[in-house]
Amino acid sequence: MNMSHPIRCRCGALRGEVHHPERGTRAVCYCRDCQAYARFLGPPSGMMDAQGGTDIVVVRPQHVFLTAGLAHLGCMSLSDKGTLRWYATCCQTPIGNTPRDHKVAHVGLVHDCLEAGDVSLDAAFGPVRMRVNTHGAHGDVPANSPWAFGIAVSRYLASVAWARLSGAYRFNPFFDTSLHQPIVHPRVLTPAERAALEARR
Repeated sequence: MNMSHPIRCRCGALRGEVHHPERGTRAVCYCRDCQAYARFLGPPSGMMDAQGGTDIVVVRPQHVFLTAGLAHLGCMSLSDKGTLRWYATCCQTPIGNTPRDHKVAHVGLVHDCLEAGDVSLDAAFGPVRMRVNTHGAHGDVPANSPWAFGIAVSRYLASVAWARLSGAYRFNPFFDTSLHQPIVHPRVLTPAERAALEARR
């Protein structure tokens, strides 16, 4: 039986599901880009923890299905070559992050859009396996387990390689892969807009 976990923005207008949640890998990212993105979305707070980390579940795009409210899907980027960051325009809920190149097949689903179901993130996706970009953390954060970190990185690299070799990267709800472009034109911040977000705390 195919297991799934709901995807839902705060107001419920944008909905979907991720299949095979047990194949996802959880990480907490403390990079300044994720922190700037959280400030771009504005209140309500909750995307970042007290140390500025964002809980992200990395999954295969082919396992993500957006089933309602696609008109509310927005996209932005902190620079013209940066990561594409997807969110619900109706209520500013972060949805996920994708590379600009759809052939690098992964999406990092932000925890905010995964918390509407009856099953906890720990139960659905397992515990946090790694903490990355810790130089951007506001204070001390738990150290990575070398074993868990190595397994998580290996799973990620194997998943991306498999998607490329098998052609599974062509199934991506965030891209029109026939045109090699995202389904929503991203809003790219100006250097001044980005600097303003990075200056906020």
